[in-house]
Amino acid sequence: MIRIAGLDHVVLRVKDAESMIAFYGNVLGCAVERRLDGLGLYQLRAGACLIDLVDAAGEIGRQGGAAPGAEGRNLDHFCLRVEPFDETAIRAHLKVFGVEAGPTEQRYGAEGEGPSIYIRDPEGNTVELKGPPNES
Repeated sequence: MIRIAGLDHVVLRVKDAESMIAFYGNVLGCAVERRLDGLGLYQLRAGACLIDLVDAAGEIGRQGGAAPGAEGRNLDHFCLRVEPFDETAIRAHLKVFGVEAGPTEQRYGAEGEGPSIYIRDPEGNTVELKGPPNES
């Protein structure tokens, strides 16, 4: 039996690596942990996990075909667990960066039902910001 402990990393194929690094770094606070410019691979720390950005025009990215665009996305969405989940502070922070946030809704996640907000990164990927589960 395989026992999954949690999410290790998510890989996004991107058209503009620098704008994506700025978004995940400045807006969501994910620090660049490793840059492999020759390969077009940028790894950002997201808590205990990584978000890998692969430049679609780079050595690794060219193996995946065309860059993400209107004809198709590189994934549906991924979810980042946020602690603490202070809706007012989150929305104020996103507003500073001009990021539109969807409504806060109760959604089910790995820890159960709790508040979440959907946003989009510069290339249209949906990112879910998820709070702790509701207390029973």
